[in-house]
Amino acid sequence: MASKTIAIACDHGGFDLKNTLINELKSKGLEVLDLGCDSADSVDYPDYAYKLAQAIKDGQAERGVVVCGSGIGISIAANRFPEIRCALVHDAIGAKLSRQHNNANVIAFGDRTTGVATAIDALNIFLDTEFEGGRHARRVEKLSNPPL
Repeated sequence: MASKTIAIACDHGGFDLKNTLINELKSKGLEVLDLGCDSADSVDYPDYAYKLAQAIKDGQAERGVVVCGSGIGISIAANRFPEIRCALVHDAIGAKLSRQHNNANVIAFGDRTTGVATAIDALNIFLDTEFEGGRHARRVEKLSNPPL
């Protein structure tokens, strides 16, 4: 991936993993937009998912990373925005397929469900994998433009 800004956000349950992933991103020479939270004090995950989604919508970042305790809540919140295709992943193959087939622009992790080494591996694969397009493009387009 070209040197682009990566937005990252978490709730209190994802605070430790978020900081580890920030270090990984910076070690790759990437610019990081840290949207919080800034401590392990209890906060509401939708607030941080919405900050990240807005940053991507506004063009402040091309891709994003969200983390909460399970990854479930924060990924659901991020996916409330049509501009976001957030994939909750637990391994390398999920990260790869989320990019190849779904053109995911946000990856979600659960701090309590995914080990640090696995999360770092999945993050790097997510960043380095391109969207295949082709037969997947029509389906991805429908994600941003659902019938009403």
